[in-house]
Amino acid sequence: MSQGIRVVLEEWKCLEEEYQHLQETHRMYSQKMDEVYKLQNNCNSSISKQRRRLKDMSHLMKKCSKGLSEEDAKTLDGINEKMKTRVNAFSEMEAFLPKKNGLYLSLVLGNVNVTLFSKQSKFAYKDDYETFKLCLTVLLLLFSFMCYFFVSYRFLDAILNFLLVFYYCTLTIRESILITNGSRIKGWWVFHHYISAFLSGVMLTWPDGNLYKTFRNQFLAYSLYQSFVQCLQCYYQSGCLYRLRALGERHNMDLTVEGFQSWMWKGLTFLLPFLFFGHFWQLFNGLSLFRMAQLPDCKEWQVLMCGLCFLILFMGNFFTTVAVVRHKVKNRKQKPKSL
Repeated sequence: MSQGIRVVLEEWKCLEEEYQHLQETHRMYSQKMDEVYKLQNNCNSSISKQRRRLKDMSHLMKKCSKGLSEEDAKTLDGINEKMKTRVNAFSEMEAFLPKKNGLYLSLVLGNVNVTLFSKQSKFAYKDDYETFKLCLTVLLLLFSFMCYFFVSYRFLDAILNFLLVFYYCTLTIRESILITNGSRIKGWWVFHHYISAFLSGVMLTWPDGNLYKTFRNQFLAYSLYQSFVQCLQCYYQSGCLYRLRALGERHNMDLTVEGFQSWMWKGLTFLLPFLFFGHFWQLFNGLSLFRMAQLPDCKEWQVLMCGLCFLILFMGNFFTTVAVVRHKVKNRKQKPKSL
């Protein structure tokens, strides 16, 4: 047997041993995954059972709460407090267990499990979301700047609007996955992205013409300003959230948003004038489009639809921001009294 064949046989023997070890490792992995799957189902069913029994227990306690002695009342109060902490504990457990997707994720992704099963993977996905958001916002800022000051081609405007559609649609999907994994973004700041995605899609389909050219510079200036304000918000909010998480005052899965929230006060009030100016710019855009829709030569349906979207964005952003500011001012006035 030649030297070359001997080397080949030795190499093949080594590969065979490694392959046998790989097969055994994969068999153990499959076995462990089956065990994990069974444990997940057991945990989910146990949590559901516990929730039902706690609900029944609360009804039973309400019936027994009348005419109790002081000692019995204290006992019930102690059980009540423990029940409240138990509910929070269930939520923390469920954050690491598979759950059914919401309507939006079910329509987009189907019945795919999007739950991340470790804190490291959750934080990594959240950081990736924040990076994607900041990078796309900077890209939109530069593209809007170029379209507004240097070029005036319709196909470049279409690319900008396509980027906006891609940006907001991707945000809605990523935010839904983050909500499934414990992020507490909710309410208007979620719905806001659906409206913005629809608005960008309508702008993309608006045909070139006199009405489009009339509104073009106003829209590009608005997009430029919004991207600039969103860059400011991403930069300052991420720093604020980092400090608050280090102090244990915010949840690790909290996200930056395109608006003012209850945790933003010290150091971030300078953003409020920028936000309110952007809100009223949305109102101005809506009113301009409604006036444009009343012109005799206006035949594009996109004019009225865009005006309606801008009006919804203004009302949602303005009233949500006012409500948050009012809540914060009210809380600040109550603190000295409680002291």
